[in-house]
Amino acid sequence: MKQWYTLYTKPNAEYQVAAVLQQRDIEIFLPEIETQPASRLSNRKPFFPCYLFMNIDFETVGISLVQWTPGLRRIVTLGGQPVPLPCKIIQLIRRKLEEIRAQGGPPPHSFNQGDLVYITDGPFQNMLAVFDGPTTPAKRVQVLLDILGHAGRVHVDAADLKKAPAEVDPLPPRRQRRTRGRGRPIRGTA
Repeated sequence: MKQWYTLYTKPNAEYQVAAVLQQRDIEIFLPEIETQPASRLSNRKPFFPCYLFMNIDFETVGISLVQWTPGLRRIVTLGGQPVPLPCKIIQLIRRKLEEIRAQGGPPPHSFNQGDLVYITDGPFQNMLAVFDGPTTPAKRVQVLLDILGHAGRVHVDAADLKKAPAEVDPLPPRRQRRTRGRGRPIRGTA
C-alpha cells in the first residue's frame, strides 16, 4: 500500500532529488512558494528547505531504490524504519499553500533590521530582542536575544513580535572590567 514519507535532502538539492525520483516513477510532492520578483534565478523556492515528500509502497519497491539517490541525506525514520505520514498532513500542507497563494504570498512583516521588538508568545515571552531578519517563507524571523550576557540568534514567528518603544534600552549596562586577569589592575581605574 502506498504511503507518504518525508525525505531530508542536502541544502539546495530538493529539485535534484525530486527530478531523479520522478524519473524512477515515484510520486513526489515538493511544496513551493512564490518568492519576490527580485530573485534572479527562479521565482519559486521550497516551502520547507531540505525537505520533500514521496508516495511509495516499500513492500513492492525496495528502500534502496530511494536511499542512494544523489542529494538525499536520508529518509526520515523512527527506530530505523521509515515513518509514514498520514494523507491528511499532505492535504493540509496543500490547502495551506493554496491559502498563501490566494493571499498573494506570505504576509510581509513590518520590522527592519536592528529594530527593538518584544516577543509576545512562546518560551521567550516578554523578552526584548533586536530584529535580525527573515529566515523562511513560513513567517519565521530571526532575532537577537541577550541570553546570559551573550547575544544569541533565535527563530520565532513574525506574528509573535511587537515593536518596542524607542526609549527602551535593549541591553543592560555592562560592568567595567577592573583587572586584566590574574588580579593585575587596569591603569586609570580605581
